[in-house]
Amino acid sequence: MMSITPTVKQLLIINILFYIGSMFVGEPAYKVLSMYFFENPDFHFWQIFTHMFMHAPLPNIMHIAFNMFALYSFGSALEHFWGGRKFVFFYISCGIGAALLHSAVNYYFFQDGLNTLMNQGFSKAEIMAVLNEGKGNSQIVSILNSPDFMNFVSAYFGNVVGASGAIYGLLVAFAFMFPNAELALMFIPIPIKAKYFVPGLLLVDLYLGVSGGSIFGGSSGIAHFAHLGGALVGYLMMWYWKKNQFNNRRWN
Repeated sequence: MMSITPTVKQLLIINILFYIGSMFVGEPAYKVLSMYFFENPDFHFWQIFTHMFMHAPLPNIMHIAFNMFALYSFGSALEHFWGGRKFVFFYISCGIGAALLHSAVNYYFFQDGLNTLMNQGFSKAEIMAVLNEGKGNSQIVSILNSPDFMNFVSAYFGNVVGASGAIYGLLVAFAFMFPNAELALMFIPIPIKAKYFVPGLLLVDLYLGVSGGSIFGGSSGIAHFAHLGGALVGYLMMWYWKKNQFNNRRWN
């Protein structure tokens, strides 16, 4: 088993410190540091960066446990070949990409619901008053309670936390560099090569993101498009680096 590399070790410590601190501070920490929709009053520009160091509070310990295990497992292998600076640049870029795609999807759902309501004669001021103050036109309230507008409300009020977007970027990079490495999961007893495992995982996330559900039914509460955003940025960066290194005959 590969030993932990310096940058991965530092990222693990930062994530754990954020997690312990958020347990003591509680909800105010999540209000300030998790990622909100940019029209929500709780949004702050630094959340694009800080959200990737926050994780779901207790009792959901598996959120941070899985992400940190994946960071150690895949991150150490990548940092070993790249070095610390290239690795941390890649990691942070994938985390930011996750936030941007997640926000873009939320913007689509928010604008779709907003336009539908405005086409029915409601002003944006009335709609925002209902969202922000919980009061206003009772017709709007009844419409917003409809299942058809759950994506609209969720996009506005929902927040996202976790390193998962950055981790998905690492998975893509690992599959690029070690396509034939065999990966095994607890619920899949047969090892699967990275070049098959990672695309399969992304297809599952895409399906769940579009359907708005989970493997076990109902809403999962998982930001699937954040995962895909991190993976997309990871893919584009790996493609660019590989293309340029081929041109310079420096890619192994």
